[in-house]
Amino acid sequence: MRLDKWLWAARFFKTRSQAAAAADGGKVKLNGTAAKPARELKPGDRLHIRTEGEDWEVEVLGFNAQRRPAAEARLLYRETPESLKKRAEAAELRRLAPLPQADAKGRPTKRDRRQLSRLRGGL
Repeated sequence: MRLDKWLWAARFFKTRSQAAAAADGGKVKLNGTAAKPARELKPGDRLHIRTEGEDWEVEVLGFNAQRRPAAEARLLYRETPESLKKRAEAAELRRLAPLPQADAKGRPTKRDRRQLSRLRGGL
């Protein structure tokens, strides 16, 4: 099965074209090397996948020609324990990180606007 089609069927990307673009962009590595979208997969292959917010390290277990529900898609791969640990740590860091502009209350005051203007090189 093609790499881009498997990534789409396993629900790592919403569309097959997004999966192909990720593979072309170097965000997907097959057995440690960059892979093109048309590359054929076989059971036992290891993939490193970088999506928008997460890194996945998975082993290919099976194939499905159609995109099925998420519960069935999870049966197509097994995530490595190291990957699970890294993703859990990253999620915890995101949860504990302060929100940007958490201290801002409403619109900036005249004084705030003047300070911003000075910072940006204005008057």
